[in-house]
Amino acid sequence: MNGFAVKVAAARAAGALSRRTGRGGTSLPGKLLMRLEPHAIARLGSRLQRGSAVISATNGKTTTAAMVAGILERTGAHLVHNRAGANMAGGVAAALMDGPPDGDTGLFEVDEFWLGQVVDELEPRALLLANLFRDQLDRYGELDSIADRWAAVVARTTAALVLNADDPTVADLGRDVGATYFGVQDDAMALSEMQHAADAKHCRRCGAPYRYDAIYMGHLGRYHCDSCGATRPDPQVSAHDIVLEGVRGARFTLRTPAGARTIALPLPGLYNVYNALGAAALALALGATLDHVEAGLHAVSPAFGRAETLRIADRDMSILLVKNPAGANEVLRTLNLEAGEHDVFAVLNDNIADGRDVSWVWDADFEVLAPRVRRATCSGTRAAEMALRLKYAGVPTDRIAVEPELGAGLDRALGAGDGPLFALPTYTAMLALRDLLVARGAVQGSFAPPPAASAGTRPRDGRTR
Repeated sequence: MNGFAVKVAAARAAGALSRRTGRGGTSLPGKLLMRLEPHAIARLGSRLQRGSAVISATNGKTTTAAMVAGILERTGAHLVHNRAGANMAGGVAAALMDGPPDGDTGLFEVDEFWLGQVVDELEPRALLLANLFRDQLDRYGELDSIADRWAAVVARTTAALVLNADDPTVADLGRDVGATYFGVQDDAMALSEMQHAADAKHCRRCGAPYRYDAIYMGHLGRYHCDSCGATRPDPQVSAHDIVLEGVRGARFTLRTPAGARTIALPLPGLYNVYNALGAAALALALGATLDHVEAGLHAVSPAFGRAETLRIADRDMSILLVKNPAGANEVLRTLNLEAGEHDVFAVLNDNIADGRDVSWVWDADFEVLAPRVRRATCSGTRAAEMALRLKYAGVPTDRIAVEPELGAGLDRALGAGDGPLFALPTYTAMLALRDLLVARGAVQGSFAPPPAASAGTRPRDGRTR
């Protein structure tokens, strides 16, 4: 056994011990291996005969990666994929260590802060950068700091770039190097005005404000700069004739250089249409056919917390992750398409992996849903703040209950009525809710870390958002 193999074996043994002692360990073996061998990702990644693809974004990494996986598996690829969502360097190293023996293709979602290190090591064939929204400013700072990091990565990588044309900050990264662009081409989806939570309002080239011809989601849309002439690139992969069907799904016409197809996506919201466009564009760049893309998108299943619906206490509960203003607004927009009044279970945490600053809830447009709220149960470490936000959004106080403890809050929400219940948890709240539902037998298995990790520390598995 050579020296590197000994290090891999030691890291695996440490991970196995951690799991046996109940300490989690999804990314721990990878972290240990990287201490023993700093270029472990490069060494392990070089074994993948068909190379790798990397996905990064503020919103939608896990769902987009799942879509790409479903497409690439139809091409015969044997994937090495960080399916558990451990998306920092240690998680990528762990996925490479534990991948199937016949793995020939890498597919990795990567935290936006760690993108440079992972791309430098992996040297991927293709790189998808899907969006940049304001998220966890206490951890990462302003969007420009991440955009500058990404620009440096783009400047030195040889990967084929796949970029969101509708995000001005992301689209600008490909102007000097070339890219495949994706975007929405359907002004029926346009909002009447820019949302308060919109971020990238000024041109990165000259600093002048963008003029928007259509706004689809947050700061995503069709735009141009009157000062320097920068404009939204024409997308080669685009969505037309979009129909949003509440929490049930969405339909649209997918147009690509390889042709057009009608897609019935079993995931809701315009945000998942964007995820599907990014997945389609990346998969096509990797050699998938349009038939593979169509079949993969039709068969995709929601990851836990990303619009998954399950049955508990004789009620259907849909779980929709909310973690920043733009994502929350799209969830609220989706719920507003559902008929009747709504029962809501809102769980707001301020743990490290959520971001300590929860002021973002005041930038999310809960006002659009407030007239439709029948009952709202607020839980989590900042339950009272969530209740206050709903009150000021216009939900009558006699319809709002505060129950900080998650289990008691879930019981109260389930017992407050009948019909569908919509759970809106932040990231660590979603993980804790998963553990709770596993313990109650409502779902099978768990990707979440032990409850102690969700209660007040960074998840031990290295996932972020």
